[in-house]
Amino acid sequence: MTFHPVSAIFVLPVMLVLLEMGRRFRILHKSPAESGAIEGAIFALFGLLLAFTFSGAIARYDTHRQLIVEESNDIGTAYLRLDLLPPAAQPELRQLFRDYTSSRLHLYDTVTQEISPASQQLQHEIWEKSVVASNSSGAKPDAAKLLLPALNAMIDVTATRQNAFNMHPPAIVFLLLFAFSGGSAFLAGYSMTAHNRGWFYMIALSLAVTATVYATLEIEYPRRGLIRFTDIDQTLVDLHNSMK
Repeated sequence: MTFHPVSAIFVLPVMLVLLEMGRRFRILHKSPAESGAIEGAIFALFGLLLAFTFSGAIARYDTHRQLIVEESNDIGTAYLRLDLLPPAAQPELRQLFRDYTSSRLHLYDTVTQEISPASQQLQHEIWEKSVVASNSSGAKPDAAKLLLPALNAMIDVTATRQNAFNMHPPAIVFLLLFAFSGGSAFLAGYSMTAHNRGWFYMIALSLAVTATVYATLEIEYPRRGLIRFTDIDQTLVDLHNSMK
C-alpha cells in the first residue's frame, strides 16, 4: 500500500475541522480546565512519530543516492576492464555499455520498473559477449577473472536498487500518522479557551503538520509526488559522457 503525497493536503481541512469540533465539544459539555499531562503525552508521542517517520524517509532517500553512486562506480569499473579484451571485441561492448548506462537514467521521472526490460536485455547481451570475449584468443591472461566479477557487481546492484525503492514503512505507520494528526487537533481544540478561537494558531498548527506530512510523503515516494529529483542521475550522466 502506497500513499500519494497529495493525500497529505487533506490533513489541513481535517485538522481545522477537528480543532473547531474540539473547542465546541468543550463548550457544549462546559468542561472545566484539566491537567495537561495527558495532552502533553499525546502531543509528545505524535511529535516523535512525525519526527521518526520524516527522518526515516530522509535516510531511505540518502540510500537511493548512495546506491546510484555505487552503480555508477560499478559500471565505470567494468567499462575500464574492457581494455583486457581483444581489441576487435571492444567497440561493440563499449556501445552496449553506453546504451546500458542510458537505460539506467531518469528512473525518478515516472513510476516505472527499477529494472526496465531494456536494461535486462542489455545485461544479458553484455554478459554473454563478455564471457566469450574474455576467453578468446587475444584477451589478457586474467581478463575473465577481473571483468566477470565486475560485471556481476554491476548487475547485482540493480536488484539492490529495486529492493531499496520498494522498502517503505508499513502502511499502519502512515495511517497512525494521519490518525494522530486528527486526534492531536481535536485535543488542541479542546484545550483552547472556550470563547476564543485563535484562528492564527489553528491555521499555523494545521499548516505545519500538513507541510511536514507532505514533505515526508514526497521524500518517501519521490516518483509519485510533485517534486522531481532531476539532479540525482548526474553521476550516471557524467559517466555516460566519459565513455568513448
